[in-house]
Amino acid sequence: MMRYASVTSRLAGLGSEKWAVHVRARQMRKAGTEIIELTIGEPDIPTPPDMIEVAEQAMRAGRTGYSNGRGEPGILAALAAKYSVRTGRAVTPENVMCFPGTQTALSIVMLGLAEHGDEVITGDPLYATYDGVISATGAARVSVPLHPEKGFRMQATDLEKVITPKARVLLLNTPHNPTGAVLGRQELAEIGEVCRKHNLWIVSDEVYELLIFDGQFTSPFDLPELAERTVVVSSISKSHAAPGFRSGWCVGPKEFTQRLLPLSESMLFGVQPFISDMTAYALGRPSAAATMRENYLRRAKRISAQLDDVAGIACKVPQAGMFILADIRSTGLSGNDFAMRLLEEEHVAVMPGESFGDNLSGYLRLSLSVADDKIDAACAGIVRLASRLQPRKYA
Repeated sequence: MMRYASVTSRLAGLGSEKWAVHVRARQMRKAGTEIIELTIGEPDIPTPPDMIEVAEQAMRAGRTGYSNGRGEPGILAALAAKYSVRTGRAVTPENVMCFPGTQTALSIVMLGLAEHGDEVITGDPLYATYDGVISATGAARVSVPLHPEKGFRMQATDLEKVITPKARVLLLNTPHNPTGAVLGRQELAEIGEVCRKHNLWIVSDEVYELLIFDGQFTSPFDLPELAERTVVVSSISKSHAAPGFRSGWCVGPKEFTQRLLPLSESMLFGVQPFISDMTAYALGRPSAAATMRENYLRRAKRISAQLDDVAGIACKVPQAGMFILADIRSTGLSGNDFAMRLLEEEHVAVMPGESFGDNLSGYLRLSLSVADDKIDAACAGIVRLASRLQPRKYA
């Protein structure tokens, strides 16, 4: 029998298996069944034509050769400027590294901070790929429960309860996927104080930074007392409706990026120059986020109006992002079972809460990047199934 590295065993079941409903929906669609798909968070507006034009011009100008391990000068300068303005501090290209999307950035950052015997702390619920990202390092994931009654926002007191001498990193996500929760400045300061006390790194996934419906965005990187222990990961996928271009980055202390650079170079050694040029241009233009915010908030309100307190379902408008949660625990089914029945019986595809952690068991995650008429049809299907499961009260 051939032998494999232990990482393949650690990651078994942590990849596409979490997206089983989505995969099944695509199979049904390919076979000719009409499916309303509310599974993944892909912007439903096209990448702006001027951004595509910049990428095309860059390719025609010969920007198709090798890059360097850190990133092209133009995009490094654009990102340094963005974070200098946001933080009010001098952020330089030496604080920045570029990657093919946030997922790659997160993977390499985590490999640089954690290893076998360490612990990485996350909230629960959490984004579906975090388990794999952490397990790939050999570290163990430790959960902080995010409570619905607290708006799914991490509490510093809950964080402190789970910290052990093995803890090395807190992986934050604000605005949060899947719940849409947004951590405020005071909450971040309190969480950051716990991290300072226990000498933890903070990795802050901020891909939904520009998709807050009401209020201000704050990052732990923006707080001066946390800057030297915080690494930001983000991309243009959500903010600029450009997920297929795979253009992301990390921003952190200079020493961190210097230490991370050889690791990145051993895996990637650069990103595409023409995509870097497009990203630098995109960071200097108004993003598509304003249009998406308007659409997502309208749809979130539309879904909540049709599902909340209907057929035993609870469904509240989130603070941010491109998803809304529906609590279907009163049906007696798990999120997995409800989602699969919803797909097979009503031809509506949603993500089960269990794909995002134990603390979201009995929930569904619905994407807001779907046209309003499909939103209405999907909600009708959810109500029909929930009513069938509770016939005496809701028939």
